[in-house]
Amino acid sequence: MLFNPEQAHDGRSQDRAGIDYIMLYIKPELFMEILEKKETVRFSSPIVYNYELEQGILDLADAIFSDYDESLCNELLLSLADNFSQSEISMTYQKNNVLIKKAKEMIYYNLDKMLSLAEISKEFGMSKFQFIRIFKANTGISPYQYFLNYKVERAKQLIEKNRDVYSAVTECNFVDLTHLNRHFKSIYGTTAFEYMSQLN
Repeated sequence: MLFNPEQAHDGRSQDRAGIDYIMLYIKPELFMEILEKKETVRFSSPIVYNYELEQGILDLADAIFSDYDESLCNELLLSLADNFSQSEISMTYQKNNVLIKKAKEMIYYNLDKMLSLAEISKEFGMSKFQFIRIFKANTGISPYQYFLNYKVERAKQLIEKNRDVYSAVTECNFVDLTHLNRHFKSIYGTTAFEYMSQLN
């Protein structure tokens, strides 16, 4: 169910037979900031059959309730909000090699902890959502994915150097080996442990 701002509802599901459901309340002001609009976003026709919107809501809810990194949640929120935009964001993001180079350096020198998007965007005098857009427009990937790729690459280098997958987990601040293996496999097609086993 989706509600326009200020639309009355009782917060209960239609079927009272014990169905659980999740509500995400996103303040209208935040939506306006993300979409770079001055007026509250409203919709006039049902949009519940929009698969991308449905998936965006589920992905964001899962990330929030699974306590994922705040940067990833911000990127999922931006992706969700973009489903409500009737047109592309009017601002065109041109190549900005100086900004992107500095942002990459900030991420690189903070691999031990995820540098918050608020810190990075403040450095460039823009909102975190503008920063995500300009970074993605210039690199083809989101800041969080760039950070994650760099971390996995660093873990790979450590595995090659030390032949110890567990020290790579610790040094690169992955939660555990499963966490590293999942991201390692998504990039290299094999788990970190399997990769280590194949080294001569």
